[in-house]
Amino acid sequence: MISKRLELEKISDCTLEYYSHNAQNFWQGTRDHDVSQNIAALLEHIEGKPPAKILDFGCGPGRDLKAFTMLGHVAVGLEGSAPFVTMAREFSGCEVWHQDFLKLNLPNDFFDGVFANASLFHVARQELPRALLELHATLRPRGVLFSSNPRGKNEEAWSGGRYAAYYDLETWRAYLSAAGFVELSHYYRPIGLPREQQHWLASVWRKASDTHSS
Repeated sequence: MISKRLELEKISDCTLEYYSHNAQNFWQGTRDHDVSQNIAALLEHIEGKPPAKILDFGCGPGRDLKAFTMLGHVAVGLEGSAPFVTMAREFSGCEVWHQDFLKLNLPNDFFDGVFANASLFHVARQELPRALLELHATLRPRGVLFSSNPRGKNEEAWSGGRYAAYYDLETWRAYLSAAGFVELSHYYRPIGLPREQQHWLASVWRKASDTHSS
């Protein structure tokens, strides 16, 4: 059990170290990425009157935090890399929580939506059910989770110093359903390309009940 925990911490530490070491290059390479389709996919399913309270899970340098704010919503970031936390706070002006995905401390029934754009695939397979249950718990009743991950054949690997897990749609569905989510929609990105060139699986889910929140 101890060795498993140490292995998980190594996965997390190495991945965060990669992002911290490459923070500026990552920001320059991603700040102009257009993820408006993903943002719209989350927001269109959130019920109730705006502004919505959004958790940007793995917010990086804060690009999407600022986008949500400019759309009139209340966005809170969560990020494990300390340099990204600083950058996100400065760029977006939003509250940003410095938390490791292995050691989440989230309020219950708090957010209308969770935006997990290119973040959950860094959670080790054995820890994914726990992380999903914690995201389920932090959502208000009928809250919405958006996720976008690189797709694959359910393999785990190191990629340039980062841990990554690559799931197909059926396996991803199984994990989300087990955590108490109901699928609302899914699509592949980038849009307009043949399926074999669409390397990202995006999906939207509703919190079905509080069964798994305890």
